[in-house]
Amino acid sequence: MMRIQLTKAGKRYNRDWIFKNADITFIAGETYAITGSNGSGKSTLLQILAGSVALSSGTIEWQHTDRNIDTENIYASLSIAAPYVEVIEEMTALEFLHFHFKFKPILKEVTTKEILSIVGLENAVSKQIRHYSSGMKQRIKLAQAIFSDVPLLLLDEPCTNLDQKGYELYHNLIATFAKNKTVIVSSNDVNEYSFCKHITNIMDFK
Repeated sequence: MMRIQLTKAGKRYNRDWIFKNADITFIAGETYAITGSNGSGKSTLLQILAGSVALSSGTIEWQHTDRNIDTENIYASLSIAAPYVEVIEEMTALEFLHFHFKFKPILKEVTTKEILSIVGLENAVSKQIRHYSSGMKQRIKLAQAIFSDVPLLLLDEPCTNLDQKGYELYHNLIATFAKNKTVIVSSNDVNEYSFCKHITNIMDFK
């Protein structure tokens, strides 16, 4: 499980501060939601937590099993599903998962074929992802993130393009396969983060 500490953290683009003076602690094994109005910086904060965007001020520390992790190595300890993270559409779902799990370990209790069955894509394993509907693509995005055996799970608007059954699947996946992870959800939709024990509103750091 992953612990993250933001201290006096801020991010700005040119002269405009997205957020500043943020002191936030994400405790290992807990569930968090980052909320705020559209364009308020939720996704930016999530990308900072992923180590892909740098802070403009303050510090961020990642700690896993009492060991600090450097920014350049944090990618190996997290998985993410987000609208701006693309899948390889020329691959089939099975090929994509096999490719993904060369870089991130897969949860020991499942196989790639079982994953596709769990997320309802068992009848499309040989179809190229470019032929998937938007909802099917979102299911494969969630699959590669949730079934990665890493301590930190980051989710940005995780139910984009999902119908009611997709929402139910999402909550079942979190409850079943993310129990031992630090989970952080960026969203304005309470149905996406209703399971989260802690709420951080980014508007508090404007």
